Amino acid sequence: MIDTPYLEVDVDRLDRNLATLAGAARNVGVDVRPHAKTHKCAEIARLQVDHGAVGLTVATIGEAEAFADASDATGCTDIFIAYPLWPNAVQASRLRALAERVNLRVGVDSLAGARHLARSLGTAGLQVLVEVDSGQHRTGVAPELAGSVAEAGVAAGLDVIGVFTFPGHSYGLGDTRRAAAEQEVAALATAAAGLRANGVDPRVRSGGSTPTVGFLDAGHADVLTEIRPGVYPFNDAQQVEIGSCGFDEVALTAVATVVRRDAHRIVLDAGSKILGADRAPWATGYGRLLDHHDARIVMLSEHHAVVEFPAESPDEDIPGIGSFVRVVPNHVCNAVNLVDELVAIDGSDTRWPVIARGRNS
Repeated sequence: MIDTPYLEVDVDRLDRNLATLAGAARNVGVDVRPHAKTHKCAEIARLQVDHGAVGLTVATIGEAEAFADASDATGCTDIFIAYPLWPNAVQASRLRALAERVNLRVGVDSLAGARHLARSLGTAGLQVLVEVDSGQHRTGVAPELAGSVAEAGVAAGLDVIGVFTFPGHSYGLGDTRRAAAEQEVAALATAAAGLRANGVDPRVRSGGSTPTVGFLDAGHADVLTEIRPGVYPFNDAQQVEIGSCGFDEVALTAVATVVRRDAHRIVLDAGSKILGADRAPWATGYGRLLDHHDARIVMLSEHHAVVEFPAESPDEDIPGIGSFVRVVPNHVCNAVNLVDELVAIDGSDTRWPVIARGRNS
């Protein structure tokens, strides 16, 4: 018996998700470099490598260090920090040390960033990709300016190998995902042409989020060389609501106990400290129940989730006090970062440490 709440991984579903994405990428002709900030777990990275991943993507230097430390377990020594880094002296030292241990890639998205990176790292043997904005308007240079950033990086001594983007605006309803996928490919094509015009070979053209990879086709391989989806091993309530997966493809849930029931409302012992507190404006609740699709989490506090069922729900379909339920977090990346381990349901309830938890810098 495991005390609730805890995060549980359905290993069979996890493996199916990995195999499906790997097969789709092979059919299109692109590499997979999954974003490990979602799972932060050496065991899952190993499974991704076993399914053909060419390397890992991370968000921070700390995450890169954690997976470099675990390279014997994962079989991976190729890591991309997909972030426009502006390293201070200590961070530059950490990057140089990493570049001696693994094949390291990092991002830049400005002329100043490229020059600062070159000054900070000197002759460190790492590779650089220019980040371009494909529509999210967070980080990334305008696609038509990517060539000038790449040229500045090369002039400063950087090994610029290509371009990357994150279509984060793909999270939405209706045609949002498809439109973002088209913008992603168009932005990378424009950026790659800009690099060529400035004498830089964009041999890596990296994109792909979990919401957009379903729209890839063979024609996109002329632009994309790799994709970096993160959420796809687990999926979550956001992916269900935007239509990029179904409930039968959700591989991670928070197992919770019903501690109170009043008619069509129940209260769980799983709050924001296990589920995370994310709720997009279009989301229908603070999470979903894997086995009760019509229910919604309508209120969330640190250690409580209030769940409402439709008024017409039969009494026997509503879990009673003391029952266990499986909750699908809205944003699985945040949920994983809140725990020390995942309970892998593989016949023996194996514990998988979350090795990159809290490695935020």
